[in-house]
Amino acid sequence: MIPFYVTILGSSSALPTLARFPTAQVVNLNERFYLIDCGEGTQIQLRKFGIKAGKINHIFISHLHGDHIFGLPGLISSMALGGKKGELHIYSHSELKMMMEQLMKYMIDFTDFKVVYHPLNFHSQAVVYEDSKITVDSFPLKHRIPCCGFLFREKSNALHLRGDIVDYLNISIKDRVAIKNGADYHSPEGKIIPNQKLTFPSEPARSYAFCTDTLVRKQIIPIVKNVGLLYHEATFSNDMNALALKTYHTTAEQAAQLASEAGVTKLIIGHFSSRYKNINPLVDEARRVFPNTFPANDGDRFEIVS
Repeated sequence: MIPFYVTILGSSSALPTLARFPTAQVVNLNERFYLIDCGEGTQIQLRKFGIKAGKINHIFISHLHGDHIFGLPGLISSMALGGKKGELHIYSHSELKMMMEQLMKYMIDFTDFKVVYHPLNFHSQAVVYEDSKITVDSFPLKHRIPCCGFLFREKSNALHLRGDIVDYLNISIKDRVAIKNGADYHSPEGKIIPNQKLTFPSEPARSYAFCTDTLVRKQIIPIVKNVGLLYHEATFSNDMNALALKTYHTTAEQAAQLASEAGVTKLIIGHFSSRYKNINPLVDEARRVFPNTFPANDGDRFEIVS
């Protein structure tokens, strides 16, 4: 199966700790790398966990609070110094371009390297990126400033050929490609062999949803419904529900309840307040509602499942 996983680079909320950097993650689909948020120290974490920054061509920024963007100037500067060529695409609030261009004027001349900004829609779900393997949607969250979540969906894989039958019929390479994409086979003798006799289903497409810095938002349930892996912020435990509401964040119990109602396969909770030296109580709180919950720790790698 094609590798599809997410690496946690930062799992803390606003304040970094000795064990946790601010929010950043890398999604890897078959060695295509997509960075989500870029908190302070992201490039250090990339090096630490063996991910080459130069391979990242797409960065998705949920919102413009510092703990999600302060690593971006340093990362881009290092990419340029490292000789990155081509284009780096950043999907974010439109104001990020203005902020970054002012900073970058004082850093380094870009010759073979161009940064392209794509403004997000903070009012409704929208496809923001698509290639031959994946689509990425943004969708609105509810924070103190405009904020988006992201949904990474693997495109459906081609059907698998029944090798014994295909070889017996001596089907050409061209026809095999068409059959894998759903076509029936027309033999030289004029016989039509239905596709289902020549193939068996591929693995189900996999999906990953990222939701951080938000009040619990039931409106996203149809968007993240049945995803294989959901990351949802759980900044506080439920005994601090009033503070979560005041600061537009979610408790561990609320994140688990949303995962349960959405029917997801696995839940990761993160964006932990630095007040928690031990996050086990938050994990236990979530697991009482949604047993298949796991904490995000810096360096953890989670396979994205169907």
